[in-house]
Amino acid sequence: MSQNPIQPQFSSRRPIGGVLPVFQTPFHADYAIDYDTLAREINWLYDQGSDGIVMGMVSETLRLSGQERRELAAAACRIGGARGVVIISTGAESTHTAMDFARHAEAVGADAVMVIPPVSVAVDADELRAYYAQIIEAISIPVVVQDASGYVGRPMSIEMQAGLFNEYGARVLFKPEAVPIGPRLSALRDATGGRAPVLEGTGGIALVDSYRRGIVGTMPGADLIDALVALWRALQAGDEARVYQISPRLSALIAIQNSLDSFLAVEKYLLVKRGIFKNALVRGPVGYKLDEETRREVDRLFAQLLEVIG
Repeated sequence: MSQNPIQPQFSSRRPIGGVLPVFQTPFHADYAIDYDTLAREINWLYDQGSDGIVMGMVSETLRLSGQERRELAAAACRIGGARGVVIISTGAESTHTAMDFARHAEAVGADAVMVIPPVSVAVDADELRAYYAQIIEAISIPVVVQDASGYVGRPMSIEMQAGLFNEYGARVLFKPEAVPIGPRLSALRDATGGRAPVLEGTGGIALVDSYRRGIVGTMPGADLIDALVALWRALQAGDEARVYQISPRLSALIAIQNSLDSFLAVEKYLLVKRGIFKNALVRGPVGYKLDEETRREVDRLFAQLLEVIG
């Protein structure tokens, strides 16, 4: 198996790559953020071999108030910053607000920010480029451009993304989630001469294929972190037998999760099952609830995955 061909240098305080899970946000019974459980989750993620942590869409960022987003970002940096990189999602419906969140993230110690486009309005490529350019220029840490069209919005053009990289270089990373994942990832790679640092964002279901296309890291969920770390290390080692021992079982479990709310429901259920969370509360309104039959299938697939990762 060939080695990962891209080894870029980042302008971050620390290199960004490897396994960077998006943490789930735990809540008390009154839906206030449970910071004690958050600390337990973040420390557990590092204990399992994570290279950093991410506050992203699956952290229910869009369901938090502006003040809560700032407080959660500060807590993530305070709890996790000493053990690895911390990336904070700062996308918003206005450029002004996104820049404000980005500046705050930098001030509290984030290594990078990750930015989705506005979701309430469809903008053309020029407007989208201006949105990202202003955020990049507002801070000194890197910006992960997140094409979150797997959940919201519409796919970003490869040309626009490549243009940002060509202008700002290593200050820009990418998390492409538009389908088809593999071909679009390769198109972005080729449009930037293989230089753009790309992070995989399918929860791990396309990790093997994406690794072969030159990604520098993956941003999976928190619940299956031990399996994702094992798979990433097998890919780095070129251990084909181990890769295909883990990947099919991991992919079968992730395939159940086909929307943002289904990721929230399954991930929080498994974090409770693993003794990390006290409850599986998700802020509503929600578009998906984990029914009993799906829960039993999750249990079966989870047990099979644990058998192969030991």
